[in-house]
Amino acid sequence: MFLAACLAACGEHPGNNSVNIPREERGHHAAADLNLNTREYFEAPGINVLAFSNAPGGLFYDAKTSGVEIIQRGERIATNGDLRLLHTPEQWDGMGRLIERRADPEANRIETRLEYPEHNLSYRVDTRAQGDKVEISVHLDKPLPEKLEGKAGFNLEFLPAAYFGKTYLMDGRGAIFPRHPRGPMRFDRDGRTEPLPLARGTELVLSPENPDTRVTLRELSGENQLLLFDGRNKAQNGWFVVRSLIPAARTGRVIHWELEITAEPGWLRTPVITYSQVGYHPQQPKTAVIELDANDTPKARARLLRLTADGETNEAFNAPVNLWGNYLRYQYATFDFSAVTRPGLYRIEYGSQLSGPFPIDTNVHRQTWQPTLDIFLPVQMDHMEVREAYRIWHGRSHLDDALQAPPNYEHFDLYAHGPETDSRFEPFEHIPGLAIGGWYDAGDYDIRTQSQYHTVRDLVRAWESFRITRDNTTVSQSKRLVQIHRPDGVPDILQQIEHGTLALIAQHRALGHAIPGIVAAHLYQYPHLGDGATKTDNRVYRATLDPFASERRVGKMYLPSTAAPPPERRVLSSDGNHSGEFDDRWAFTSNTSALNYGSAAALAAASRALRGYNDDLAKESLETAVNVWEYESHREPNRYRYGNTTGGRLEEEQLGAAVELLAATQNPRYAQAVRQLLPQLHDRFATNAITLAQALPLMDQAYAETLQQLTRAYREQIREYERENPFGVPITRGGWAGAGSVIDFGNTNYWLHRYFPHIVEKDLVFRSLDYILGQHPGSNLSLVSAVGVESKLVAYGSNRADFSFIPGGVVPGVLVLPPDFPENKENWPFFWGQNEYVITVGASYLFLANAVQSLLEQQADESTL
Repeated sequence: MFLAACLAACGEHPGNNSVNIPREERGHHAAADLNLNTREYFEAPGINVLAFSNAPGGLFYDAKTSGVEIIQRGERIATNGDLRLLHTPEQWDGMGRLIERRADPEANRIETRLEYPEHNLSYRVDTRAQGDKVEISVHLDKPLPEKLEGKAGFNLEFLPAAYFGKTYLMDGRGAIFPRHPRGPMRFDRDGRTEPLPLARGTELVLSPENPDTRVTLRELSGENQLLLFDGRNKAQNGWFVVRSLIPAARTGRVIHWELEITAEPGWLRTPVITYSQVGYHPQQPKTAVIELDANDTPKARARLLRLTADGETNEAFNAPVNLWGNYLRYQYATFDFSAVTRPGLYRIEYGSQLSGPFPIDTNVHRQTWQPTLDIFLPVQMDHMEVREAYRIWHGRSHLDDALQAPPNYEHFDLYAHGPETDSRFEPFEHIPGLAIGGWYDAGDYDIRTQSQYHTVRDLVRAWESFRITRDNTTVSQSKRLVQIHRPDGVPDILQQIEHGTLALIAQHRALGHAIPGIVAAHLYQYPHLGDGATKTDNRVYRATLDPFASERRVGKMYLPSTAAPPPERRVLSSDGNHSGEFDDRWAFTSNTSALNYGSAAALAAASRALRGYNDDLAKESLETAVNVWEYESHREPNRYRYGNTTGGRLEEEQLGAAVELLAATQNPRYAQAVRQLLPQLHDRFATNAITLAQALPLMDQAYAETLQQLTRAYREQIREYERENPFGVPITRGGWAGAGSVIDFGNTNYWLHRYFPHIVEKDLVFRSLDYILGQHPGSNLSLVSAVGVESKLVAYGSNRADFSFIPGGVVPGVLVLPPDFPENKENWPFFWGQNEYVITVGASYLFLANAVQSLLEQQADESTL
């Protein structure tokens, strides 16, 4: 079934026993010697050195989770130790391909073979522990290709945030790590800009003053030098890079380094008390999960302390700590204080550890979703100016949307065209009508259609389920203006639904079908940070205009102020809306059946929510959704797929359209479609349970009985999560962390509890929200920025270069790095797989938070009967 298949696909093995590794096998040693443990990385007290535990590349290519890596005192400080072709490679620059990895415990060695097939270059990286040091060597069977001489070298990247405010020694000469990039730059021989080293020599000591981050690197061959670069000169997400160039015309061992990392015999990671950073409703379960070093000895008891008005604390509860077992690299214990229901402020005491303060109160969940609706979603609104009091989050962006993307083109960010564009527009011709509505998909300003329609559907579900009438924002589509903290008499959630719907309907108006999306065309534009209004000139591209001429207005004409161009370029624009700058975003326009159904589902859902607010848009949305269903019903499905931009599984997208159209029209033809699709979805019930449950009130008894059977089986599968980790939720493995999966798990359980409360208990819904709000591996931060006492305040939004956050944004959260390291960096926003906001998760979180509050209010009402 679904859960078992997911666990198998992710490399998981159900059952707590699968992660109980005896302490003696964990590489725990009294001395500081590094030894290869059973999980195939080198370990000493306070030190782990990984060697290609994760294959190079990762999600979206250079994810900085590969090669030789260093974890020191529980924090990953170095990565990407590998042969690279640039001093400071950026995200899309080449990486070697892993061919083979072999661990040899007897020799205390890991050997990896890799290649750059496009350069006919193969190589071997050997990582060997010798006592308390690690030797790294690179071996070539053939000399470097001539074109790579002076370019290929061995790199090891160090996290800048770990070394802010610290120093280094290069051959005994001291210097301070720059907090802001300011290293020297030059043009290389190919005309590209490249950094020059901050320092060079044969021995580099990073952070000599602090053993928590002290690492010594030595070049042992006597022929090469260690070069220290600041990769942030090229890109804000760059790291400090230590590098040695590979000598020309050499074979055999061409690089020979020694790493000395400061160990600490007897070192134990400080226990982490994980709990909900917003607190608890008196009637909900309250269990703290305590994360402990694998070699720690759990305490017998913990206490709940109640805070008084003068700052003193009194014991409110005292109970045994229950040892749960091992998960990943840590052991876990639990402290259940559900018996405490008295309102007030509390802290948890475990040994010498004291949690932050949190309330127990009936109001704790009433506002947890408001920053998402009030701030995060408005800030993500494209084609609008967004103002918050004195602050302009961004101006009116992408008013030049969009140019037709060409055929037979593969974009660098999961968009592509085959031979057909399914469009009447010529390549690079402007498609009118697309500069309206939509949200920035994430930190990259895309209008990804799948994200848009999933967000609209979740917002409609929240509106229909909870009637969220909060009005704290002014939205004017005619003025393209959003003003946060200024009510305008309309529920904000309806205006957000309208904004997403406008982007979806614009595609059907302009092209007659849903499209994969709209995205920056050029790599230099794509990683743009800051105000979205500065990403393009907001003027529609016209090829006949001079991109280099500045403009001055003469009456109603625009003339170049430079030397006169050819006559056909002399008049730049008659209305100021065109330019010769080829900076407009591109629209990828493939007409896929999955996208059409997904878009139709959102349009049908929006038609219900928008009635009485924007009746014209509601009517057009429903008519369009019905027409899409008719169109797709009378053609062979177009199954073109590329990346994650061409729709989900066809049968699942079709189900969504059928259910939303059924709810909007009550037409039995859609109920029949749901019945016909149901058998195809049994094995993916968990993924589709919300949509299937939505249809229950409109379906027959046989349908309800089938769903009840599937729900029983699903509840049994959840026990696999409960055995696998102490949080009892699906913790995914892969390049993108799983906060969204945990939220979906909670929302699924809400819908199934709604109709089958005797099978799916409401505590499963609370469990997901607790995880998002701080009860998860690695730390106890709330994964929702500005929600909870301690939350994610350095995240991957459009303002990530400022090391800041967008209130209400939800980060992906805890990324499990192979083989066993849970990580969510709090001081480095540029890990997209851990820290990038996306609109879909924001909308689904908004639903979950309201679902929890609804269940608690219902429970309170029932208790008074």
